[in-house]
Amino acid sequence: MTAPLLQIRDLHKAYVLDGVTIQALRGIDLEVEHGEFVAIMGPSGSGKSTLMHILGCLDVPDAGSYRLQGRDITQLDGNQLAALRNREIGFVFQNFNLLPRTSALENVETPLIYAGVGRTGRRQQARAQLERMGLGERLFHLPNQLSGGQAQRVAIARALVTRPSLLLADEPTGNVDSATSIEIMTLLEGLNREDGLTIVLITHEPEVAARAGRRLSLRDGRLEALA
Repeated sequence: MTAPLLQIRDLHKAYVLDGVTIQALRGIDLEVEHGEFVAIMGPSGSGKSTLMHILGCLDVPDAGSYRLQGRDITQLDGNQLAALRNREIGFVFQNFNLLPRTSALENVETPLIYAGVGRTGRRQQARAQLERMGLGERLFHLPNQLSGGQAQRVAIARALVTRPSLLLADEPTGNVDSATSIEIMTLLEGLNREDGLTIVLITHEPEVAARAGRRLSLRDGRLEALA
């Protein structure tokens, strides 16, 4: 039997805010299989961002284990975590996080620079991803020349250009209108269904979470399944 893409056991994480210790995660257990589309809901302060940072290898837990593609991330150093992020994980954020003075094409190329891909190769791969997103006519537009939906599609193209095994989407529809939100979710559903891309999505919107194959709720640092 194939091991889950990611596997978390009894995960704990705390941080100190104004001298007060906050227990952000309190014994999280989670498995996500290859090809799943999982939505995690929860109110502000529930631990969603903390969990996303750990899933994305941007932070490590205080206790418990997290295995991604069979590797225990708690045993990796900073350089190994950075390499794993670049190779295995794509990120999509609410605020797009595009480089403001850089064209759409150059934004999508950026992860390939860190991956050591040559200029011609990364330009070809970035162009292909943008064309796939329907942005072939926007290659050289700056982020401030794009609509919110176009900017998010550039961000998705950037997340996909390294061909990651896991896409982490943090409130990907939080900065767009309802019509564009539907377009983005349809795009993510297609990537999951047709490409078999594993997606973990954080959202506070029930109608967005409903588009995923499995829904979970995070509240007070604890995770539970939703019907």
